[in-house]
Amino acid sequence: MRMAVAARVGVRPARVARPWRTGYLLAGPAILAFALLFAAPLVTLVVNSFRTQQGAFTLANYTRFLGDPFYRGVLGHTLWIGVLTTVCCLVLGYPFALYLRGRSPRVRNYLSLVLLSPLLVSMVIRAYGWLVVLGPNGPLAKLLEAVGLDAPQLLYNDTAVLVGMVHVMLAYLVLPLLGSLDRMDPTLVPAAKGLGASGWTCFWRITVPLSAPGMLAGSLIVFSLTVSSFVTPAILGGPTVKLMPYFVYTEATVTLDWPYAAAIGFILIVVTTVLMAVYARLLRGRGAKGTFA
Repeated sequence: MRMAVAARVGVRPARVARPWRTGYLLAGPAILAFALLFAAPLVTLVVNSFRTQQGAFTLANYTRFLGDPFYRGVLGHTLWIGVLTTVCCLVLGYPFALYLRGRSPRVRNYLSLVLLSPLLVSMVIRAYGWLVVLGPNGPLAKLLEAVGLDAPQLLYNDTAVLVGMVHVMLAYLVLPLLGSLDRMDPTLVPAAKGLGASGWTCFWRITVPLSAPGMLAGSLIVFSLTVSSFVTPAILGGPTVKLMPYFVYTEATVTLDWPYAAAIGFILIVVTTVLMAVYARLLRGRGAKGTFA
């Protein structure tokens, strides 16, 4: 109607804005950076994984890995360490996030600084710090000896790797979880208790389903970073704990078999992505139906 009236009076109508064009212009730099820093290296990784060291096309790198029970065991062990780290972070981080939610801004700032303090230190320094703490002459061993107990082997095993990974990954789970808890309506739990629901029922039927997005985001971050971590498992696990990133490093820098290193890395990416997608689908479905109880 406005265009018809404008045409009659000889006025040129204003150009209609196109929101999609503005969106592409705003997202353009981020899309370009993503393509250059992630997509292009990933494509190069995939292409190299299907080549021999002479450049010929081959599937031998994948058949070599998938046909060897040792490498399949390393893959399973890597995923297991990632699952254990995620579960430990959930068990420790959920109560901590609930506690932070009810505190004053000043207390939350101090506790958040404590939570983020491991991220302010180099991963190498952090791992060597745990090397001292868990060592045979460290404070933990001395404490056990003081109470008359024999100090177990705390270094160069899965326990040491798990402790080091949980120490740094805890913040990646608590912060997204705290964001979901802060977005909850504070009147829901009191209203449910007023209708006769117990505190346990309120927790499982209200708090946990509404915090599922934070649990999902934090768990995916922790799991993906753990299975791809190299420095902490290499220092605290030593030569006895072999994970997938260790073999990627070894094949690329020691044996100089770059195609096989690319195949190992791509297998880890695919398996991790599939597991995270399944986990996200399950958690979202349970959160939407409220079937955590």
